[in-house]
Amino acid sequence: MSLRSALSALLLFAALAWVGSHAPVHAAPVRTEHVEAELLAERAAAAPGQPAMVALRLRMDEHWHTYWRNPGDSGLPTKIRWQLPEGWTAGPILWPHPEAQRVGPLMNYGYSGEVLLLVELTPPAGARPGPVPVKADASWLVCNDICIPEKAALALDFAVAGSPGEPVAANAARFSAARLRLPAAAPEGWKVESALSGNRLTLRLAPPAGAVAPAQVAWFPLRENFVDHPAPQVLQRDGNGVRLEVKLVEPVAPGVQEAAGVFVAGSPWPGLGGRTALEATAPVLATLPPPATAVGVPASAPASAPAGGLGLALALALAGGLLLNLMPCVFPVLGIKVMGFVRHAHGDAAALRMQGFVFTAGVLASFLALAGLLLALRAGGAELGWGFQLQSPAFVTVLAALFFLMALNLFGVFEWGGFAQSMTSSVSAEGRYADAFLAGVLASVVATPCTAPFMGAAVGYTLAQPAAVALVVFAALGAGMAAPVLALSFFPQLLRRLPKPGPWMETFKQVMAFPLFATVVWLAWVLGAQAGNDAVLALLSGLLVLGIGAWIYGRWARSEGLARFAFAAAFAAAGLWLAWPGEAARPGQAPAAAKAGEIAFEPWSPERLAQLRAAGTPVFVDFTAAWCVTCQVNKRVALNRDEVVRALAERGVVALKADWTNHDPRITEALAALGRNALPVYALYPPGAAQPTLLPEVLTVSLVVDEIRRLPATRQAAADPAPPR
Repeated sequence: MSLRSALSALLLFAALAWVGSHAPVHAAPVRTEHVEAELLAERAAAAPGQPAMVALRLRMDEHWHTYWRNPGDSGLPTKIRWQLPEGWTAGPILWPHPEAQRVGPLMNYGYSGEVLLLVELTPPAGARPGPVPVKADASWLVCNDICIPEKAALALDFAVAGSPGEPVAANAARFSAARLRLPAAAPEGWKVESALSGNRLTLRLAPPAGAVAPAQVAWFPLRENFVDHPAPQVLQRDGNGVRLEVKLVEPVAPGVQEAAGVFVAGSPWPGLGGRTALEATAPVLATLPPPATAVGVPASAPASAPAGGLGLALALALAGGLLLNLMPCVFPVLGIKVMGFVRHAHGDAAALRMQGFVFTAGVLASFLALAGLLLALRAGGAELGWGFQLQSPAFVTVLAALFFLMALNLFGVFEWGGFAQSMTSSVSAEGRYADAFLAGVLASVVATPCTAPFMGAAVGYTLAQPAAVALVVFAALGAGMAAPVLALSFFPQLLRRLPKPGPWMETFKQVMAFPLFATVVWLAWVLGAQAGNDAVLALLSGLLVLGIGAWIYGRWARSEGLARFAFAAAFAAAGLWLAWPGEAARPGQAPAAAKAGEIAFEPWSPERLAQLRAAGTPVFVDFTAAWCVTCQVNKRVALNRDEVVRALAERGVVALKADWTNHDPRITEALAALGRNALPVYALYPPGAAQPTLLPEVLTVSLVVDEIRRLPATRQAAADPAPPR
């Protein structure tokens, strides 16, 4: 071989080696109707005979999803048909843990947003260095309200080199996140077993001694047509582990020997490197030992559920409803209703009792309607809780406009009674019954921002109950709230000590307008927290125009024809158009910087909470919202106090704020894990404890300080890493 030939061969080899380490590692993404798909490689090249990780990346449009290996009640898993060079092999898809996706009465398992399906490709041991074209035909089913089968022919410009290439910087974070979503195998020392009784499969999972399983766990079976997917899974603490009761499809398959699936937790499993999914096969035994009792947690019920079952839940709901009447949310409407009772207290006792019944009917109908809507939305897959309607800036705007008009009415700017009387003349010549029903509806709607003592546990009890039981509990809550007004209608002598109706009633009516204006001020502040200052300006401008319309309607009250009504309606429509809010702020924003004497809250996230608990740091979580009046009162009366701030510092407690002002499904899930779906909730996590201590809904400084000082003295929190901002 000549020198020139030798140099040419050397240069060619160097070029091939350079291509192998610097070749492009993806082709252009392919866009279908609802999905963007492409092949990605983790490293720039593969070494002969050594597996290299690649991925099929699927990015679904908003509200669309694809499916896991077991799609659940409907759907199809994604498939990849590889076209590889001779001698290359492709491993199976490494499936990330799925999400539960409820679609009407069905429950499916799959992925939304973006998912990477990892696959190992292995070149033959004798593969020569150089570029290698890798092709694949991928097919998937993507669904929203309808399902569309899609496919794409994909290509990846890969390479072979003498050693594995460097990681591709652009893909490193994606592959790292995808690996965290892969289920880990149950390590040695973990107990995984199950027992079958009728159509109920009970799974038991426990880490080694000294470790504690997360409090929120769901199980996804690998076997299709095995589990009744929509049926709720009953989670129970079992010592340092958990057990899950799962309903199977009927008829149950004979001879079930094992149950294979993935346990997905709301926080990382101990000792698994931050992974939240664990794959295990549980042998089916004849029986399981009775559940062990975790420290401070009853074995028979979740830590936050009423231990007395339905009877206790109804009693707590009734008591909570009674106490709702003392909350500032309900006072303005009840004050107006009591004023109406004063007007009629010296008249027909039977008519007064009927008003009480009609008011109660309005309260019960409203509570049942709100509860039914909440249950229906949750059954459709939405993660919502009590007071969910106030997470909508549009609802807050409409409520502010309604209370503003009610206040103007009390001031005498206009009267709307004549129209109501003409529409309800068959019921009452004076429209009293329609007013009573409307007062019951308004009292119920504005009661939802408040949570009275005993109410949280009662509402939380409904989370794992059938819809009929949940509605009975909510009806008891409404009955408790309506009881004082109903009792007053039966005992009008309590009001007869007051002077008979006269000029003083006009003054009293105008005084009652001020609490309504105060409610409008509060709602404007809530809207500002949800959608910013521009939304507040729009609301105030709209209320100004709405007020002009109300003044026109009242100023020319005696005018004939439709002109007055048309002008007023035009101004009202313009006012609502001006006030209508834009898009709400995104959830999860950092709390405002703390002032002197206030708690320095960090933003809550499941990851931050798990990080602190894994480090043995005590944590105080404030589940709050701007629209929750009880939350705001507690913050000013009991939390932002020097004694509380000092107690937190003495015990090294890190305070996290979970702000539910706007909808955040992560917070809804965290509340459900605590047996709650209404605010406020205050959770204090002692170091190493399986469950937090839940403080009452109404706080005092001494109560909070006493609970904090029960923790062991530590200043560990000072050494914790700062949270991501």
